[in-house]
Amino acid sequence: MIQKSEISSTLPQWWSQFYAPVRQFGERVAEFLSPNTEAAATKDRYEIAIELPGVAEKDITIEVHGDQLSITGEKRSSHEESGKDFYFSERSFGKFRRSFRLPTDGDTDNVDASQKDGVLTITIPKLAAPTSQTKRITVKSA
Repeated sequence: MIQKSEISSTLPQWWSQFYAPVRQFGERVAEFLSPNTEAAATKDRYEIAIELPGVAEKDITIEVHGDQLSITGEKRSSHEESGKDFYFSERSFGKFRRSFRLPTDGDTDNVDASQKDGVLTITIPKLAAPTSQTKRITVKSA
């Protein structure tokens, strides 16, 4: 199954424990602000769907490094509305990054991504399972 990657640290153990509450709070804030995601598996593939309304394809980067899949991007949008006695403007901008640990049977050479209706879908085919048939080896005399 696909797993969310945890942030690793190269700091000494005691230092990490000292700042653990701050780090955990920061991770929760980052997770809250990250786009909603779901991961699923079918018989022949894994799928990750990420809600990215208003994010253009050109602003999304998907990379595979070993068994890690990372999605980064930036949302740029604005909306303006004016009337007789008022002026109203909303803008939202922001960068995001999501990382996932892929299963060992994920075919990282054939990852595919598509975007439709504000949802980015990443498909990772499964590698063919090794045959479980028993193969008998004949012993020859030397």
